Amino acid sequence: MSSSSFFIIFLAILIIPYLSSASFHEANALLEWKQSLQASKNNSFLSSWTPHPINSTTSIPCTSWFGVVCNAHRSVEILNLTSSELNGTLNRFPFYLLRNLTHFDLSLNNLFGSIPPEIRLLSKLVYLELSGNKFSGAIPPEIGLLASLETLHLFENNFNGSIPQEIGQLTSLTELALYNNSLQGELPPTLGNLRNLAYLYLQDNKLSGQIPPEFGQLVNLVKVFISNNALDGPIPLTMGKLSKITILHLFGNHLNGSIPKEIGSMVSLESLSLYSNNLSGSIPSSLGDLISIKFLYLYQNQLSGRIPTKLGNLKSLVDLQVSENELNSSIPSSLENLSNLRYLSLRANKLSGRIPQGLGSLDLVKLEMDTNQLSGHLPKNLCHGGKLRSLSLSFNQLSGPIPRGLRNCLNLTRALFHFNQFSGDISSSFGVYPSLDLLDISHNNFHGELSQNWSKCKNLTTLLMGYNNISGRIPREFGDSTRLKKLDLSSNHLVGEIPKEFGKMKVMLYLSLADNQLSGAIPLELGLLHNLLSLDLSTNRLNGSIPTSIRGWAQIYYLNLSNNKLSGKIPSEIGMLCQLTVLDLSQNSLTKEIPSEIQSLVNMAKLNLSHNRLSGSIPISFGKLPRGIDISLSYNQLTGPVPPYAIFVNTSTQVLQGNPGLCGNITGLKLCETDQIICNIKNPLHHRIILTIILPLFVALFLGLFTCTLIQYRRKNKSCVQKPLDQEGNCDFFSISSFDGRAMYDAILKATNDFDDAYCIGTGGYGIVYKAKLKSNDIVAVKKLHLSCDQKADHKGFLSEVQALTNIRHRNIVKLYGYCSHVRHSFLIYKYLEKGSLGSILSSDLLAKELDWLKRVKIVRAIADGLAYMHHDCSPPIVHRDISRGNILLDSDYEAHISDFGTAKLLKMDSSNWTAVAGTYGYIAPELAYTMVATEKCDVYSFGVIALEVIMGKHPGELITSFPTYSDDFLLLGDSRIPPPSSLQVEKQVKSVMLLSKACLNSNPLERPTMRQVSDRLCIDI
Repeated sequence: MSSSSFFIIFLAILIIPYLSSASFHEANALLEWKQSLQASKNNSFLSSWTPHPINSTTSIPCTSWFGVVCNAHRSVEILNLTSSELNGTLNRFPFYLLRNLTHFDLSLNNLFGSIPPEIRLLSKLVYLELSGNKFSGAIPPEIGLLASLETLHLFENNFNGSIPQEIGQLTSLTELALYNNSLQGELPPTLGNLRNLAYLYLQDNKLSGQIPPEFGQLVNLVKVFISNNALDGPIPLTMGKLSKITILHLFGNHLNGSIPKEIGSMVSLESLSLYSNNLSGSIPSSLGDLISIKFLYLYQNQLSGRIPTKLGNLKSLVDLQVSENELNSSIPSSLENLSNLRYLSLRANKLSGRIPQGLGSLDLVKLEMDTNQLSGHLPKNLCHGGKLRSLSLSFNQLSGPIPRGLRNCLNLTRALFHFNQFSGDISSSFGVYPSLDLLDISHNNFHGELSQNWSKCKNLTTLLMGYNNISGRIPREFGDSTRLKKLDLSSNHLVGEIPKEFGKMKVMLYLSLADNQLSGAIPLELGLLHNLLSLDLSTNRLNGSIPTSIRGWAQIYYLNLSNNKLSGKIPSEIGMLCQLTVLDLSQNSLTKEIPSEIQSLVNMAKLNLSHNRLSGSIPISFGKLPRGIDISLSYNQLTGPVPPYAIFVNTSTQVLQGNPGLCGNITGLKLCETDQIICNIKNPLHHRIILTIILPLFVALFLGLFTCTLIQYRRKNKSCVQKPLDQEGNCDFFSISSFDGRAMYDAILKATNDFDDAYCIGTGGYGIVYKAKLKSNDIVAVKKLHLSCDQKADHKGFLSEVQALTNIRHRNIVKLYGYCSHVRHSFLIYKYLEKGSLGSILSSDLLAKELDWLKRVKIVRAIADGLAYMHHDCSPPIVHRDISRGNILLDSDYEAHISDFGTAKLLKMDSSNWTAVAGTYGYIAPELAYTMVATEKCDVYSFGVIALEVIMGKHPGELITSFPTYSDDFLLLGDSRIPPPSSLQVEKQVKSVMLLSKACLNSNPLERPTMRQVSDRLCIDI
């Protein structure tokens, strides 16, 4: 044997035991880390991780351990535990032993805590994948010492702080993914040192500041995603040097200035997304040099000027969206050359002129040109290839007939033509569309009669044809449209009866046949529409009585039967429609007395029974209607005194005029006889008789009442004196507050004169609210609950919830001071806010003018912040369930505060929540109608309604269901009582609110954002 062979054998004898020992120590260290993980299903994944004896003939953990791969020297080289349901931290991970690790993958687990600085010890690491966990804290700067690192994935965690500038030391890095975290601060200029970087993913963080010009040094970049952050400033001109880049996404930031013409040098670019920024100026014609581009998104900016003719050179372009800008002039005919174009959106600009006829020859799938100033006729060959699915041309000045080619567009799902000047025969303008979901041709000049073909569009859910010149009868076949949820045929010239077949449209939500010439009786079958939310049959020639089948409309909140020829009595079944907020039966021939069941309409905001033949007295039950209701009983045959209810306090003359038989101490009415003072008694004998007989009777009556009251009071309070003050009982004083219970109870009763109507400032679903000024000059709002002590099924549970709610501290939630309970009264005590409810301000033309756009945007943000706190920062989370205009209160600075959460249930995560729909109709999420379970996403929907209402200045009504199809331009939907925003920045904020409200009003609760996401987005935008 040669000496060299002998040396090799000798060396092997020395090294092999050492290597086995090293592997043994690595295995033991990994086992210790395994033991530190929390008990979970990870045992099934790491069950192969078991200890072996040091003298084992097999090398551990290289041969049998799950997720472990060793190198030739039997040292751990790859650790891949992705999707292994690990639950724990890296605090005890053996970084100091695994120095040969090159690939480290712990993605898609439940790991939390911070990344230890010992990560620097993995000096040979090439691939580091920690995404999809719950890691938090800052990214350790020690990561910059991993000189061999080529891939760094930390996305979808909870990292915060700034991106460490030490990352710029990773010069071998080719892929950096930090998206979906909470990273803040500016982009470090040192990123420009990553000359090998090809893929950069930083989207969905909170990064701010400008994009460093050093980005132009990253010449090997292929894909860049820095969207949905708070970046500002201009796009650096140096980015034009990135000739290899294929995807550049910078949308959802605050970038300003113009689009650099240098971007036209990115010859490899396939997708450019700059939407939702503050970019201004014109679209550079150099973008026409991007010959490889397929997707160009520039919408939601402030771009102006013409659409460049050179964009017609982009033969590879598939999707072009430049909507919601300020582009003007005409649409260039060169767009006809975009043979691969499938999606074109030019909506919400200031474009004028005609639509190029050549666009009709394109195989477009989606065409949006609504909300412009376009005129003329549509292209004759529209829907040339038959692929068109979505067509939106509303809010223009287009005229002429609908092209015949559209009749053969069988893939059409959505078509919006409303607010134009289209004409033609409705019966021949449209065909049968098997996939059609929504058609809106309202506010045009269509004529002719309705065709039964509409019932053959089996997927149709929304059909809007109001404000045209359509005549003839409504075909009975319309009843076969069993998926129809919204039908509007109002303001036409329809005649004949309402088909009884309408009763087959079981899912109908909104039905309007108003302002036609319909006659006959209201069909009994309409009572079968149990999901109906809104019905408008006003201004027709309907006769007969109101059918008792209306009891089937348990969900309805808007009912208008005014201006018809209806007769007979108002059916008592009207009291079963307890969700009604608007009831208008005016301008009919209704007779007899007003039914007492009307007292059940506790959500009523507007009641109009004027111009009928109603008789009898005003029912006592009116005292249970909400204070502040808009009511009109004028021009009837009502008699007797006007009862002294809150709804008639300070009422105007118009409310009751035209009822000669009414009397009372109200301007315009005669005084009742019992109120008149006898001023002249001529016969002194008569005077003495009155004093001799009547005065003693009054004295006796007074003494009798006083004695009975005193006895009754002593009986009720006898046992109370003997019990401790804080002990619960049927007549005890119980208090959850920083005040003495009995003292506070007595002080409230004194301050409100035993809850006199004069101190009433509002009503709600749970009780009546009073203003109380205490001796300390503190002013509080007191909500006197409807329920008495013996009516509360779970008094202790209720008290424990209130106790928790008193600990809530947030600037946008009304402070709950405490709760007092007694057999006579139970009430909640809140902080008093000077400006009152948002609803009362928006409903007043004078007060609404005080809410400029900036104040309105801040109100929306404040509501979002308060709800985010309730949903995400309270333990357990709180679902409000009744977010509405009446439950948003404003202080002296117009800061918004959420109120009436005191009786909301605390969300129990391990059980269902409520078994009945609660809340104010018009604000309730649609899924509550069938799930009966209130979740945070129900509050999100209600927030969407409120946000839209703040911008519009009124409840959006039926617009809610079709809002995503409307422009979110405030000029179209914004409150016209105040001038437009004075700056582009405020205008941008208003648009951001409207955009978020669209997302919150999504019919699918799973697709709505969380309130935390809404709050964070508003924090960035406002």
